[in-house]
Amino acid sequence: MSEVELHRCLEAILMVVDEPVSEVVLAQIIEAPTEEISAALRTLADRYEQEQRGFELRQVSGGWRYYSHPEMAPLVEKFVLDGQQARLTQAALETLAVIAYRQPISRARVSAIRGVNVEAVMKTLVNRGLVEETGIEGESGAVFYKTTSFFLEKLGLNSISDLPALAPFLPNVDGLDEILSTLTD
Repeated sequence: MSEVELHRCLEAILMVVDEPVSEVVLAQIIEAPTEEISAALRTLADRYEQEQRGFELRQVSGGWRYYSHPEMAPLVEKFVLDGQQARLTQAALETLAVIAYRQPISRARVSAIRGVNVEAVMKTLVNRGLVEETGIEGESGAVFYKTTSFFLEKLGLNSISDLPALAPFLPNVDGLDEILSTLTD
């Protein structure tokens, strides 16, 4: 296989991937030696940088993938966010916090904790991929919700256990256990 053909094969595959692809997988798909794939990937990455393209080929997380060039971030952000509300409302943030700290939790329980109907806010959080259904309570048939991996990614957390403790932010910690026990009963 010529260098041009190999580069075209790599570009075609890397253009459609959702996550980084390893050199071994690329070698298996293209049916070429892994060393040849590695060299071709580095050549492509260098060429894109020299040509000052709007994208770059990066090796991350054990694989290769196209990314928009960091210098283009403001333009890409403008394109992605155009027509969308970039920020969550106060109600959405409060609802998301309740779900994050009390998951899995039903919509009715979130409404009880917040003291308002959260149906519309829950739909927004689900549509944005921050919250998802996780099961159904046997007796009542209530749907349980939890945060998603996208939520963790946006906050830069590895797991829910990495969320900061709430106690330092509460005005009266003494009565907290009593309040929480009434909510779980």
